Amino acid sequence: MLNNYMGIINLDENEDDIMELTVRRPLASVPIAGRYRIIDFILSNMTNAGIENIGIFAKNNSRSLMDHISNGRPWDLNRKKYGLRLFNFSTQSPESNDMEAFMENLDFLKLSNQEYVIMAPSYMIYNIDFTEAARAHEESGNDITILYKKVNNADKAFKGCESLNINEEGRVLSVGRNVGDKKTLNVGMETYILKRELFIEMVSYCIRTGYCRKFKTGIYTSLERYKVGTYEFKGYLSCVNSLEKYFDTNMDFLNPKINAELFSQTRPIMTKSKDEAPTKYTKNSKVINSIVANGSIIDGHVENCVISRRVKIGANTVLKNCIILQATDVGDDSHLSYVITDKNVSIEGGKELKGDPEYPLVILKKKNFQN
Repeated sequence: MLNNYMGIINLDENEDDIMELTVRRPLASVPIAGRYRIIDFILSNMTNAGIENIGIFAKNNSRSLMDHISNGRPWDLNRKKYGLRLFNFSTQSPESNDMEAFMENLDFLKLSNQEYVIMAPSYMIYNIDFTEAARAHEESGNDITILYKKVNNADKAFKGCESLNINEEGRVLSVGRNVGDKKTLNVGMETYILKRELFIEMVSYCIRTGYCRKFKTGIYTSLERYKVGTYEFKGYLSCVNSLEKYFDTNMDFLNPKINAELFSQTRPIMTKSKDEAPTKYTKNSKVINSIVANGSIIDGHVENCVISRRVKIGANTVLKNCIILQATDVGDDSHLSYVITDKNVSIEGGKELKGDPEYPLVILKKKNFQN
Protein backbone atom coordinates (compact mmCIF):
# COMPACT_ATOMS: atom_id res chain seq x y z
CA MET A 1 0.00 0.00 0.00
CA LEU A 2 1.27 3.45 -0.94
CA ASN A 3 1.20 5.11 2.48
CA ASN A 4 4.30 7.06 1.49
CA TYR A 5 2.60 8.61 -1.54
CA MET A 6 0.29 11.59 -1.93
CA GLY A 7 -1.99 12.18 -4.91
CA ILE A 8 -2.56 15.29 -7.00
CA ILE A 9 -5.43 15.34 -9.50
CA ASN A 10 -4.74 18.22 -11.85
CA LEU A 11 -7.85 19.34 -13.75
CA ASP A 12 -5.97 21.19 -16.47
CA GLU A 13 -7.75 19.36 -19.29
CA ASN A 14 -8.65 21.16 -22.51
CA GLU A 15 -12.47 21.16 -22.73
CA ASP A 16 -12.87 22.90 -26.11
CA ASP A 17 -14.09 19.77 -27.92
CA ILE A 18 -16.61 18.72 -25.28
CA MET A 19 -18.08 22.10 -24.39
CA GLU A 20 -21.64 20.86 -24.87
CA LEU A 21 -21.28 18.99 -21.57
CA THR A 22 -18.86 21.31 -19.76
CA VAL A 23 -20.65 24.65 -20.04
CA ARG A 24 -21.93 24.39 -16.46
CA ARG A 25 -19.50 21.87 -14.96
CA PRO A 26 -15.85 20.83 -15.14
CA LEU A 27 -15.01 17.83 -17.27
CA ALA A 28 -14.15 15.88 -14.13
CA SER A 29 -17.77 15.90 -12.94
CA VAL A 30 -19.39 14.95 -16.26
CA PRO A 31 -21.56 11.82 -15.72
CA ILE A 32 -20.36 8.62 -17.35
CA ALA A 33 -21.27 4.90 -17.38
CA GLY A 34 -24.75 5.49 -15.97
CA ARG A 35 -23.94 6.20 -12.33
CA TYR A 36 -20.37 7.51 -12.20
CA ARG A 37 -18.49 10.77 -12.82
CA ILE A 38 -15.28 10.97 -14.84
CA ILE A 39 -13.16 11.80 -11.79
CA ASP A 40 -14.29 8.61 -10.00
CA PHE A 41 -11.78 6.52 -11.95
CA ILE A 42 -8.58 8.33 -10.97
CA LEU A 43 -9.83 8.92 -7.41
CA SER A 44 -10.55 5.21 -7.03
CA ASN A 45 -7.22 4.24 -8.61
CA MET A 46 -5.40 6.29 -5.99
CA THR A 47 -7.40 5.17 -2.99
CA ASN A 48 -7.32 1.51 -4.05
CA ALA A 49 -3.52 1.82 -3.87
CA GLY A 50 -3.74 3.11 -0.30
CA ILE A 51 -3.09 6.81 -0.99
CA GLU A 52 -4.70 8.73 1.87
CA ASN A 53 -3.68 12.32 1.04
CA ILE A 54 -5.17 13.64 -2.22
CA GLY A 55 -5.47 17.20 -3.51
CA ILE A 56 -7.69 18.15 -6.44
CA PHE A 57 -6.61 21.31 -8.28
CA ALA A 58 -9.76 22.47 -10.05
CA LYS A 59 -11.16 25.34 -12.06
CA ASN A 60 -13.47 27.96 -10.60
CA ASN A 61 -16.75 26.49 -11.94
CA SER A 62 -16.53 23.57 -9.55
CA ARG A 63 -19.89 23.55 -7.74
CA SER A 64 -20.99 20.24 -9.28
CA LEU A 65 -17.58 18.71 -8.55
CA MET A 66 -17.69 19.79 -4.91
CA ASP A 67 -21.22 18.45 -4.60
CA HIS A 68 -20.10 15.11 -5.98
CA ILE A 69 -16.92 14.52 -4.00
CA SER A 70 -18.25 16.18 -0.82
CA ASN A 71 -15.95 15.18 2.05
CA GLY A 72 -14.54 12.18 0.17
CA ARG A 73 -16.47 9.58 2.13
CA PRO A 74 -17.17 7.19 -0.80
CA TRP A 75 -13.39 6.86 -1.23
CA ASP A 76 -12.69 6.64 2.53
CA LEU A 77 -11.05 10.07 2.44
CA ASN A 78 -13.17 11.79 5.11
CA ARG A 79 -10.29 11.97 7.56
CA LYS A 80 -9.11 14.39 10.23
CA LYS A 81 -5.54 14.02 9.00
CA TYR A 82 -4.92 14.23 5.28
CA GLY A 83 -7.89 12.90 3.30
CA LEU A 84 -9.33 14.85 0.37
CA ARG A 85 -8.67 18.54 -0.35
CA LEU A 86 -10.02 20.65 -3.21
CA PHE A 87 -8.19 23.79 -4.39
CA ASN A 88 -9.93 26.11 -6.84
CA PHE A 89 -8.80 29.48 -5.54
CA SER A 90 -6.39 30.50 -8.32
CA THR A 91 -7.21 33.39 -10.64
CA GLN A 92 -5.38 31.57 -13.45
CA SER A 93 -6.93 28.88 -15.64
CA PRO A 94 -5.05 25.61 -14.99
CA GLU A 95 -5.34 24.82 -18.70
CA SER A 96 -2.81 27.56 -19.45
CA ASN A 97 -1.13 28.09 -16.06
CA ASP A 98 -1.22 25.49 -13.30
CA MET A 99 2.07 26.59 -11.73
CA GLU A 100 0.35 29.55 -10.08
CA ALA A 101 -2.24 27.27 -8.48
CA PHE A 102 0.48 24.96 -7.15
CA MET A 103 2.50 27.91 -5.86
CA GLU A 104 -0.48 29.53 -4.13
CA ASN A 105 -1.23 26.25 -2.35
CA LEU A 106 2.35 25.06 -1.88
CA ASP A 107 1.77 24.62 1.86
CA PHE A 108 -0.38 21.62 0.99
CA LEU A 109 2.77 19.90 -0.27
CA LYS A 110 5.18 21.33 2.29
CA LEU A 111 3.03 20.26 5.26
CA SER A 112 2.57 16.72 3.92
CA ASN A 113 5.10 14.13 5.00
CA GLN A 114 4.78 11.61 2.18
CA GLU A 115 7.97 11.13 0.18
CA TYR A 116 6.42 10.69 -3.27
CA VAL A 117 3.72 12.30 -5.45
CA ILE A 118 1.54 10.77 -8.13
CA MET A 119 0.00 13.49 -10.30
CA ALA A 120 -2.69 12.67 -12.88
CA PRO A 121 -5.60 14.27 -14.79
CA SER A 122 -9.18 13.07 -14.55
CA TYR A 123 -10.04 12.49 -18.21
CA MET A 124 -7.88 9.40 -18.69
CA ILE A 125 -10.17 6.43 -18.04
CA TYR A 126 -8.41 3.29 -16.80
CA ASN A 127 -8.10 0.95 -13.84
CA ILE A 128 -4.50 0.48 -12.68
CA ASP A 129 -2.58 -0.97 -9.77
CA PHE A 130 -0.52 2.08 -8.85
CA THR A 131 1.55 -0.01 -6.43
CA GLU A 132 3.24 -1.74 -9.36
CA ALA A 133 3.96 1.56 -11.12
CA ALA A 134 5.32 3.05 -7.89
CA ARG A 135 7.57 0.04 -7.27
CA ALA A 136 8.92 0.27 -10.82
CA HIS A 137 9.63 3.98 -10.34
CA GLU A 138 11.54 3.46 -7.11
CA GLU A 139 13.59 0.58 -8.51
CA SER A 140 14.44 2.48 -11.72
CA GLY A 141 16.21 5.37 -10.05
CA ASN A 142 14.30 7.80 -12.27
CA ASP A 143 13.74 11.37 -11.11
CA ILE A 144 10.36 11.28 -12.83
CA THR A 145 8.37 8.40 -14.31
CA ILE A 146 5.68 9.00 -16.93
CA LEU A 147 2.96 6.42 -17.46
CA TYR A 148 2.13 5.58 -21.07
CA LYS A 149 0.35 3.04 -23.25
CA LYS A 150 1.50 1.76 -26.62
CA VAL A 151 -1.55 1.90 -28.91
CA ASN A 152 -2.14 0.77 -32.48
CA ASN A 153 -5.18 2.94 -33.21
CA ALA A 154 -3.66 6.40 -32.80
CA ASP A 155 -4.94 7.38 -36.24
CA LYS A 156 -8.51 7.09 -34.93
CA ALA A 157 -8.20 7.64 -31.18
CA PHE A 158 -6.21 9.74 -28.73
CA LYS A 159 -6.19 12.75 -31.05
CA GLY A 160 -4.41 15.66 -29.40
CA CYS A 161 -2.92 13.46 -26.67
CA GLU A 162 0.76 13.47 -25.88
CA SER A 163 3.08 11.21 -27.85
CA LEU A 164 6.27 10.00 -26.14
CA ASN A 165 9.49 9.29 -28.01
CA ILE A 166 11.20 6.62 -25.89
CA ASN A 167 14.61 4.99 -26.28
CA GLU A 168 15.49 1.33 -25.66
CA GLU A 169 16.22 2.01 -21.99
CA GLY A 170 12.76 3.51 -21.46
CA ARG A 171 14.04 7.10 -21.21
CA VAL A 172 11.90 9.88 -22.66
CA LEU A 173 13.74 11.64 -25.49
CA SER A 174 10.98 14.05 -26.51
CA VAL A 175 7.25 14.67 -26.22
CA GLY A 176 4.93 15.67 -29.05
CA ARG A 177 1.24 15.54 -29.96
CA ASN A 178 -0.79 12.88 -31.72
CA VAL A 179 -1.99 14.42 -34.98
CA GLY A 180 -3.54 11.16 -36.25
CA ASP A 181 -1.00 10.39 -38.98
CA LYS A 182 0.31 7.16 -37.41
CA LYS A 183 -1.36 4.06 -36.04
CA THR A 184 1.24 3.06 -33.48
CA LEU A 185 2.25 5.56 -30.81
CA ASN A 186 3.33 5.71 -27.21
CA VAL A 187 0.46 7.73 -25.75
CA GLY A 188 1.37 9.63 -22.60
CA MET A 189 -1.21 9.27 -19.83
CA GLU A 190 -0.20 12.62 -18.28
CA THR A 191 0.46 10.73 -15.07
CA TYR A 192 3.75 11.40 -13.31
CA ILE A 193 5.53 9.84 -10.33
CA LEU A 194 8.25 11.84 -8.55
CA LYS A 195 9.48 12.83 -5.13
CA ARG A 196 7.50 15.48 -3.27
CA GLU A 197 10.63 17.58 -2.71
CA LEU A 198 11.35 17.55 -6.45
CA PHE A 199 7.77 18.63 -7.15
CA ILE A 200 8.17 21.59 -4.77
CA GLU A 201 11.57 22.42 -6.26
CA MET A 202 10.20 22.47 -9.82
CA VAL A 203 7.23 24.68 -8.90
CA SER A 204 9.45 27.15 -7.02
CA TYR A 205 12.02 27.25 -9.82
CA CYS A 206 9.47 27.83 -12.58
CA ILE A 207 7.68 30.59 -10.67
CA ARG A 208 10.91 32.29 -9.64
CA THR A 209 12.45 32.25 -13.12
CA GLY A 210 9.32 32.40 -15.26
CA TYR A 211 10.67 29.29 -16.99
CA CYS A 212 7.23 27.87 -17.77
CA ARG A 213 3.62 28.13 -16.66
CA LYS A 214 2.67 24.45 -16.93
CA PHE A 215 4.08 21.73 -14.70
CA LYS A 216 4.23 19.11 -17.43
CA THR A 217 5.97 21.60 -19.72
CA GLY A 218 8.56 21.94 -16.98
CA ILE A 219 9.15 18.19 -17.25
CA TYR A 220 9.22 18.03 -21.04
CA THR A 221 11.68 20.90 -21.38
CA SER A 222 14.01 19.45 -18.72
CA LEU A 223 14.64 16.01 -20.20
CA GLU A 224 18.40 16.63 -20.10
CA ARG A 225 18.28 18.01 -16.56
CA TYR A 226 16.26 15.17 -15.01
CA LYS A 227 16.23 11.43 -15.57
CA VAL A 228 12.73 10.99 -17.00
CA GLY A 229 11.73 7.37 -17.50
CA THR A 230 8.52 5.51 -18.34
CA TYR A 231 6.16 2.82 -17.09
CA GLU A 232 4.09 0.97 -19.67
CA PHE A 233 0.42 0.40 -18.86
CA LYS A 234 -1.11 -2.48 -20.81
CA GLY A 235 -4.78 -2.30 -19.84
CA TYR A 236 -7.75 -0.47 -21.30
CA LEU A 237 -7.22 3.29 -21.74
CA SER A 238 -9.48 6.01 -23.09
CA CYS A 239 -9.01 9.78 -23.11
CA VAL A 240 -12.30 11.69 -22.87
CA ASN A 241 -11.08 14.87 -24.56
CA SER A 242 -13.89 15.30 -27.09
CA LEU A 243 -17.61 14.67 -27.46
CA GLU A 244 -16.88 11.82 -29.87
CA LYS A 245 -14.55 10.12 -27.37
CA TYR A 246 -17.07 10.64 -24.57
CA PHE A 247 -19.63 8.79 -26.68
CA ASP A 248 -17.15 6.06 -27.68
CA THR A 249 -16.02 5.51 -24.09
CA ASN A 250 -19.58 5.06 -22.87
CA MET A 251 -20.15 2.56 -25.68
CA ASP A 252 -16.97 0.73 -24.64
CA PHE A 253 -18.56 0.08 -21.24
CA LEU A 254 -21.07 -2.15 -23.05
CA ASN A 255 -18.22 -4.49 -24.02
CA PRO A 256 -18.22 -7.23 -21.32
CA LYS A 257 -14.42 -7.61 -21.39
CA ILE A 258 -13.76 -3.89 -20.98
CA ASN A 259 -16.51 -3.57 -18.38
CA ALA A 260 -15.06 -6.40 -16.30
CA GLU A 261 -11.58 -4.85 -16.41
CA LEU A 262 -12.67 -1.32 -15.48
CA PHE A 263 -15.13 -2.34 -12.78
CA SER A 264 -12.89 -4.93 -11.17
CA GLN A 265 -13.96 -6.49 -7.88
CA THR A 266 -10.39 -6.30 -6.59
CA ARG A 267 -10.00 -2.61 -7.56
CA PRO A 268 -13.56 -1.22 -7.47
CA ILE A 269 -14.52 2.17 -8.86
CA MET A 270 -16.26 4.07 -6.08
CA THR A 271 -18.77 6.90 -6.51
CA LYS A 272 -21.25 8.97 -4.53
CA SER A 273 -24.11 6.69 -3.60
CA LYS A 274 -27.74 7.71 -3.96
CA ASP A 275 -30.71 5.93 -2.47
CA GLU A 276 -32.88 5.01 -5.43
CA ALA A 277 -35.49 2.34 -5.97
CA PRO A 278 -34.66 -0.44 -8.43
CA THR A 279 -35.44 0.31 -12.06
CA LYS A 280 -38.94 -0.70 -13.18
CA TYR A 281 -39.29 -2.58 -16.46
CA THR A 282 -42.85 -2.83 -17.78
CA LYS A 283 -44.13 -5.88 -19.64
CA ASN A 284 -43.80 -3.92 -22.90
CA SER A 285 -40.16 -2.96 -22.35
CA LYS A 286 -37.23 -4.50 -24.18
CA VAL A 287 -33.61 -3.84 -23.20
CA ILE A 288 -30.65 -5.14 -25.23
CA ASN A 289 -26.94 -4.72 -24.42
CA SER A 290 -27.41 -1.63 -22.27
CA ILE A 291 -26.44 -0.19 -18.91
CA VAL A 292 -29.42 1.03 -16.91
CA ALA A 293 -28.93 2.73 -13.55
CA ASN A 294 -31.43 2.48 -10.70
CA GLY A 295 -34.50 4.63 -10.17
CA SER A 296 -35.59 4.55 -13.83
CA ILE A 297 -38.81 3.47 -15.54
CA ILE A 298 -38.42 1.69 -18.88
CA ASP A 299 -41.55 1.23 -20.97
CA GLY A 300 -39.95 1.17 -24.43
CA HIS A 301 -37.18 -0.41 -26.51
CA VAL A 302 -33.59 0.33 -25.41
CA GLU A 303 -30.63 -1.03 -27.37
CA ASN A 304 -26.89 -0.29 -26.98
CA CYS A 305 -27.58 2.57 -24.57
CA VAL A 306 -26.26 3.94 -21.30
CA ILE A 307 -29.15 5.10 -19.09
CA SER A 308 -28.53 7.09 -15.89
CA ARG A 309 -30.63 7.37 -12.73
CA ARG A 310 -34.30 8.44 -12.65
CA VAL A 311 -34.81 8.28 -16.41
CA LYS A 312 -38.29 7.68 -17.88
CA ILE A 313 -38.62 5.99 -21.28
CA GLY A 314 -42.18 6.14 -22.60
CA ALA A 315 -44.29 3.47 -24.28
CA ASN A 316 -43.43 2.53 -27.88
CA THR A 317 -40.31 4.67 -27.67
CA VAL A 318 -37.12 3.34 -29.31
CA LEU A 319 -33.63 4.33 -28.19
CA LYS A 320 -30.57 3.03 -30.01
CA ASN A 321 -26.94 3.99 -29.32
CA CYS A 322 -27.89 6.76 -26.90
CA ILE A 323 -26.47 8.18 -23.68
CA ILE A 324 -29.28 9.44 -21.44
CA LEU A 325 -28.22 11.35 -18.36
CA GLN A 326 -29.99 11.71 -15.04
CA ALA A 327 -33.69 12.64 -14.72
CA THR A 328 -34.38 12.73 -18.46
CA ASP A 329 -37.98 12.11 -19.54
CA VAL A 330 -38.52 10.72 -23.07
CA GLY A 331 -42.18 10.71 -24.05
CA ASP A 332 -44.21 8.01 -25.83
CA ASP A 333 -43.71 7.08 -29.49
CA SER A 334 -40.32 8.77 -29.80
CA HIS A 335 -37.28 7.52 -31.74
CA LEU A 336 -33.76 8.52 -30.68
CA SER A 337 -30.51 7.38 -32.29
CA TYR A 338 -26.98 8.54 -31.45
CA VAL A 339 -28.33 11.11 -29.01
CA ILE A 340 -26.81 12.41 -25.77
CA THR A 341 -29.19 14.12 -23.38
CA ASP A 342 -27.82 16.10 -20.46
CA LYS A 343 -29.50 16.04 -17.05
CA ASN A 344 -33.16 17.02 -16.55
CA VAL A 345 -34.07 17.01 -20.24
CA SER A 346 -37.71 16.58 -21.26
CA ILE A 347 -38.54 15.24 -24.74
CA GLU A 348 -42.22 15.34 -25.66
CA GLY A 349 -43.78 12.25 -27.26
CA GLY A 350 -43.60 11.66 -30.98
CA LYS A 351 -40.14 13.14 -31.50
CA GLU A 352 -37.57 11.65 -33.88
CA LEU A 353 -34.01 12.74 -33.08
CA LYS A 354 -30.96 11.37 -34.83
CA GLY A 355 -27.24 12.06 -34.59
CA ASP A 356 -24.17 10.39 -36.07
CA PRO A 357 -21.53 8.10 -34.49
CA GLU A 358 -18.87 10.76 -35.05
CA TYR A 359 -21.18 13.69 -34.29
CA PRO A 360 -23.81 12.60 -31.76
CA LEU A 361 -26.70 14.98 -31.19
CA VAL A 362 -26.50 16.67 -27.79
CA ILE A 363 -29.56 18.07 -26.00
CA LEU A 364 -28.49 20.58 -23.39
CA LYS A 365 -29.30 20.49 -19.70
CA LYS A 366 -32.89 21.32 -18.68
CA LYS A 367 -33.97 21.56 -22.34
CA ASN A 368 -37.67 21.04 -22.95
CA PHE A 369 -38.13 19.45 -26.38
CA GLN A 370 -41.72 20.09 -27.44
CA ASN A 371 -43.70 19.87 -30.65
